[in-house]
Formats: sequence, structure tokens, C-alpha cells
Amino acid sequence: MRAVKVLLLTLGLCAGWTLATALHAPEQRYSADGLYNLANAYARAGKHGLAVLNYERAALLAPGDADIDSNLAQVRAAAHLPPDPHGRFARIVLALPPSISAWAGVMGIALIGIGVLGARTLSRSRWLPASSILLGTALVVLTVCQAMVLWPQMHAAVVLVNETQARVSPAPMGDTAFVLAEGETVTLSAQREDFALIRARDGRSGWVARANLGAVIP
Repeated sequence: MRAVKVLLLTLGLCAGWTLATALHAPEQRYSADGLYNLANAYARAGKHGLAVLNYERAALLAPGDADIDSNLAQVRAAAHLPPDPHGRFARIVLALPPSISAWAGVMGIALIGIGVLGARTLSRSRWLPASSILLGTALVVLTVCQAMVLWPQMHAAVVLVNETQARVSPAPMGDTAFVLAEGETVTLSAQREDFALIRARDGRSGWVARANLGAVIP
């Protein structure tokens, strides 16, 4: 039984390490300050799509930053786009950067494993393993909640070209279903050659040239 628990703990640590590495990778290539400054430059140049894209990327690395959130709201207003506020739950969950939350999940899995093993050996101090399991569970729940909030961002993209045509088929000469404004955020559903199937905020779907889109998480 103990060997099984140790094996589960090892597998959990490996999974947590993989998650932490994946979430930490963007921070190794980008910085919140660099993306923020780049977004400011695009905003001053009137390139709303690129400005929104880089503000969104900066917000992922520095969640809750007042300057990023304020400038993003200003650019959206200047482009006549609806605001995209996070709810209270999302703001609480995103208070920590994704990399820190991932490491918290790794620590939580380790604490749960230690608590389970300790419950078998520390018969006189049962509060210690119980506290370890409780704290570990809280950390894992925090990581899972943040992953649920960030999951839509994995498929989010920003329209980079004004009056981008969403077509009924993935072909350059396909009929236009509707038109997207520069800076609008859409959800990527599928890809086919040079086109991506997107879903707009109002639920409409269409095929858009991939060159006209910028993924929030590259």
C-alpha cells in the first residue's frame, strides 16, 4: 500500500512539474514590462489590434496590474469595443502569476502525499498530517481553479486587421458571413490551411485568414 502511495505521489509531482514548466515557458521568452511598452507603442500608433494583443499577453504575466488593465480598457474604448472585465472569482484566482500558481500546485500535491504517508506513521500527532493534507488540497484547488479560468485564453485570439471578413468556408473567395472589428477578441475552434474557424463574442462562427489573427498565448 505504501509503495502505491509513493508511486502516486511521484506521478503527481511529475505532472505538476510538467504544468509548471509549460506555464513558466512564456515568461522565459517575454516580460510583462516589455509587452506593456510594446502595447503602448502600438496604441500611440493607432494599431488597436496589436495593442490589445500585447496588453492581453502582459496581463497574463502580471495579473491585476492596474496600468495594464487601465490602458487595455482605454484602447478598447478608443476602438469602440465592448469592455471585457473579469468577474470577482476570476480576479481572485488570477491574483497570482500562472507560474507561481503552478508551483503551488506542485507543493500541494507533495503536501498531500506527505500527509497521507504521515497519517500511517504519526499516530500520536494526527493533526500534523491532517493539516498537511488540508493545506495541500487548498493549493491544488487554487491551481485547478486558475487553470479553469485561463483555459479559454489558450484558444483566444485578437483580430489584427480592421473589417476582417469571416467567411462561410475556408476559401479566399468564400461568401462573407460577417465582419470583425480590429482589436476584437475571438475564440479559435479549428484550423484548415491558411484559415481558422473562430467564434465571436455574440456566438457567430466563421472562417478567418490566420494572418489577420494573433493568438493571445503564442
